Amino acid sequence: MTEGGHGGGTDASAILIPLHEVRRERLELPITFHRLELDMILRLYGRMVAAGEWRDYAIDHLKDRALFSVFRRTSETPLFQIIKTPALARKQGAFSVVGANGVILKRGHELQRVLAVFNSKLKLVGA
Repeated sequence: MTEGGHGGGTDASAILIPLHEVRRERLELPITFHRLELDMILRLYGRMVAAGEWRDYAIDHLKDRALFSVFRRTSETPLFQIIKTPALARKQGAFSVVGANGVILKRGHELQRVLAVFNSKLKLVGA
């Protein structure tokens, strides 16, 4: 061993992991809502349940986006979907609220501002 502890031998505790493998594993993970994002959404959900507007929800974590869908009844299509799409973060914004008919009601970079669309009284049209 040479001075300073750096020898010509290999360190048995050193394990090399190719960076491309780590990146590939990370890319395969589904998109999820972070704790603070989910907290904001669930506070809104609780408020809407108390008002009698919403009765059920579903959370989907997909490869390209995360969805929080709200329902009046479980067997119906969602009234609204709160969507997180990180690929759009630098463009229109990662967050959006979509109505039952597929129309984007609000889109933006900050979840709190996007959820503000529910502060005004939204009614389901044509139901």
